Amino acid sequence: MRVLVVDDDPQILRALRINLTAHGYHVLVAADGAAALRVAADGHPDVVVLDLGLPDLDGIDVIEGLRGWTAVPIIVLSARTDSSDKVRALDAGADDYVTKPFGMAELLARLRAAVRRASAGSVDGDAVVDVGAFRVDLAAKRVARGDQEVHLTPTEWGILEMLVRHRGKLVGQRELLREVWGPTYGKETNYLRVYLAQLRRKLEPEPSRPRYLITEPGMGYRFDG
Repeated sequence: MRVLVVDDDPQILRALRINLTAHGYHVLVAADGAAALRVAADGHPDVVVLDLGLPDLDGIDVIEGLRGWTAVPIIVLSARTDSSDKVRALDAGADDYVTKPFGMAELLARLRAAVRRASAGSVDGDAVVDVGAFRVDLAAKRVARGDQEVHLTPTEWGILEMLVRHRGKLVGQRELLREVWGPTYGKETNYLRVYLAQLRRKLEPEPSRPRYLITEPGMGYRFDG
């Protein structure tokens, strides 16, 4: 069982590594948010223990980066006790929230519970999807063609992320509208035509003959890659 511990306090990292290793876990560590996303993408941990107060990224951003491609259980371990911080973390996709100072027995119990709840969950995809013509980094929320980063608007990214996460599967028009624009949308299919055309101009080698962003007439869209 692999645990990724993310904390900028070296004493906490050391203590958790020693205690979790003693209880049979294989421990991965990261001292900042960018490292956490890289280690998670490379190491595919079974559970993440995450501090919110990191030196580069806010922990909420790390949660959102992970949720772009993985359903791994995330336990927040933070000194922040305000209820608004807990709500933000849970809404972003965290599974549990433990405040510092904490007891090791409680943390271990919460780890076991989180892993049990996730044991019947979905299989994760890849953090980086490279189709040759372009590369989508779901964790970092970036797209590149070769060495050149492609600028996408938030709406364009929302559409692309949804399609890439359901790689090879049809995503219905209504489902896509509600995911990107909100639950009150469902009939504005002209929005999708406009934004898919923009995405194809930015990403497809031949926008008029799309290879990756496929339209299924009257039904929805599919990412092939």
